[in-house]
Amino acid sequence: MNRKTWLAIGLTTFVLIILCIGVASVGFIGYEAYQRLNSQGLAPSLGSGQPVQPPPTQASTPIGAEIDLAALFNPFWEARTLLHDNYVQQPIAEAVLAQGALDGLTATLEAAGIDLAALDLPAGAPAPEELAAEAGSPVEITAQYHEFWLAWQKATYADLGADLSYEILMQESLRGLVASLGDRHTTYMNPDEFYQTQVSLDGNYEGIGAWVDPSAEYLTIIAPMEGSPAEAAGLLPGDRVIAVDGDDMTGVDGNLVIRRVLGPAGSNVILTIDRDGVSEPFDVTITRARIVIPTTRTEMLEGNIAYLQLYNFGADSPEQFRSALESLLVENPEGLILDLRNNGGGYLHAAVSITSEFLPQGQTILIEEFGDGSVQDYTSRAGGIALEIPVVVLVSPGSASAAEILAGALQDYERAVLVGEITFGKGSVQLPLELSGQQGALRITIARWLTPLERHIQDLGLEPDYLVPLTEEDVEFELDPQLDFALDLLTNP
Repeated sequence: MNRKTWLAIGLTTFVLIILCIGVASVGFIGYEAYQRLNSQGLAPSLGSGQPVQPPPTQASTPIGAEIDLAALFNPFWEARTLLHDNYVQQPIAEAVLAQGALDGLTATLEAAGIDLAALDLPAGAPAPEELAAEAGSPVEITAQYHEFWLAWQKATYADLGADLSYEILMQESLRGLVASLGDRHTTYMNPDEFYQTQVSLDGNYEGIGAWVDPSAEYLTIIAPMEGSPAEAAGLLPGDRVIAVDGDDMTGVDGNLVIRRVLGPAGSNVILTIDRDGVSEPFDVTITRARIVIPTTRTEMLEGNIAYLQLYNFGADSPEQFRSALESLLVENPEGLILDLRNNGGGYLHAAVSITSEFLPQGQTILIEEFGDGSVQDYTSRAGGIALEIPVVVLVSPGSASAAEILAGALQDYERAVLVGEITFGKGSVQLPLELSGQQGALRITIARWLTPLERHIQDLGLEPDYLVPLTEEDVEFELDPQLDFALDLLTNP
């Protein structure tokens, strides 16, 4: 992969996906919180070494068919309880959640071209209170959700004339309920979105191995991974997937196309590719494989300067980072450039382990503040192997979460200088909790965190010691002024 491709990937901050892997600003879970949840059987895996399997094909029960409302809404009420029990800002007004659920439902209908007010309700439709009881709504909150059940009554008993399912309506109502808190980091993830987060942090999956953009008109290749089936098949940046196994993907959501491309290692998938400069679309047959997502990239640069890029803080990142760091240190470099640009974060325990490579034992790495006023300090562990080498850290607006923990701690202790642009500003801790019935998961903000010098960064970010922009023109001409500036700092101190 050439330098221009790496720079282009670096500039693609918020839509970068690795065939069903969302790497932009993922939430992270504190290690102590993880241990507590693990003892209850609730914590997500921290890495099994086995590929994460795609979620099973979700039920799609058309409106008007028989449906078990209690089973359908069980994840909905479960999510409501989890928010009341765990969200950092309490109490939560029930009326706010109810309005959010209504907003989510109506927005979904509007997106399908349906005017709720124009729907005619057939005679004999159950009353809203009957629907609430059938759906298992807690009796004490029925009144607050009355308008929601009125809307659900119309949406599910009137003739919609649209291809919608009960599952979609419930999931989008749930999305609206969670969004009503106004916290962009407290979110509902549907089954596909939750799978993307799992793969991003677990480190491997089965597919073709390519960075893709699912937000374009067609699923678009950003770059194939080095040594992947996608690279062997000749896929190129900018290729558009217009059909999968002969099925037209026009108008199909990119995340659903991803699901079609994924599959068991050893199986084949046929992609129909539309490529700039090629007159006709063409088919490419790719044999899927187990894909191990790269965590680091290393290089020795001019002036005997080591370069280490870290992509995320996943389950295996501490071990992979240490191995990469050891391989560079045996070269006796004069300095180290640590590239955290567009690193969207990951597990807190991984951030603590990696930061500990640069700090003596016992130094505060971050401080967590919980809604009840309690605090938790995380300190560096013994055994760091890069305690003395001069360090420059590259950061960007896509450097978030755990990446900001590492960068902020090294900046506070003057252990490193930061070069680049102001970071994302994610100074909160999220707890991911899977919902029952394979209906996805919640990511709930449970605390705020501060740097060792008690700096709040939420929505502010970290300001680099040296502000150096990276523009689209730089990428086009294969320039990297941020890396060049870092090199100059280390070679001409």
